[in-house]
Amino acid sequence: MAEIDALNILRATHLAMARALAALQPPPEFALVDGLPVKGLPCPHRAIVRGDSLSLSIAAASIIAKVTRDHQLLELDRQFPGYGFAAHKGYGTALHQRALRELGPTPQHRRSFRPIRALLGIENPS
Repeated sequence: MAEIDALNILRATHLAMARALAALQPPPEFALVDGLPVKGLPCPHRAIVRGDSLSLSIAAASIIAKVTRDHQLLELDRQFPGYGFAAHKGYGTALHQRALRELGPTPQHRRSFRPIRALLGIENPS
């Protein structure tokens, strides 16, 4: 979370993409990106806006990512009962917002995210 807070969610996502591609063995010859082009990737790539609806490869990767996220949120639900992570899957539902007010943010909540900053009384991200 600290890296996301320091860089912002988009830059951290691009950095994670670059790291993931750089770690692949053998190295990829080409990558598809869902969205806009990403600077700094270690291989040529094609960016496709709304790629999950236009590319079967991107759609499959999107499903894998969502299933992985859901598993991570089930684990967070076990670690931090009362927040409803298993039910809302990370979205700011009324239940989750109430839990944040009553229980406060967990270490997994981004301090740079405006609702968390407001809850903590932080004016600007540091």
